[in-house]
Amino acid sequence: MATVSATPKAAKTPKTTKTEHPHVVKTPGIVGGRPRIKDTRISVDFLARFIIGGTQPEEIAEMYPHLTLGGIYDAISYYYDHQAEIDQIIAEGEALWKRIVAATDEHGRIDIARLAAEDELRTASADVT
Repeated sequence: MATVSATPKAAKTPKTTKTEHPHVVKTPGIVGGRPRIKDTRISVDFLARFIIGGTQPEEIAEMYPHLTLGGIYDAISYYYDHQAEIDQIIAEGEALWKRIVAATDEHGRIDIARLAAEDELRTASADVT
């Protein structure tokens, strides 16, 4: 007769990867694995949008009081050290937002079938090139 354990197996915790910046980490499954401030869900690309828009680090700290200035400045430093990567993440997010807006009807409903069809077309054209 087989023995059944009464305790469930613990879910495997994704491995957090440290970066060369002490406040910035990457964890699969948390903010899409994008670089983020350690112990938060605030991504570097999220903060970079503020900086690009002219917001000062002190203003960000006021808006998000759980962030330290050290973490904010380190995330900004990470952005400038990895600008091409983060700018690509920002561009992909903006492109997705434009697709969602285009697939939204006058009642605010998103046409998921339309988004899926666009994805299929995009994948097919990428396979051809």
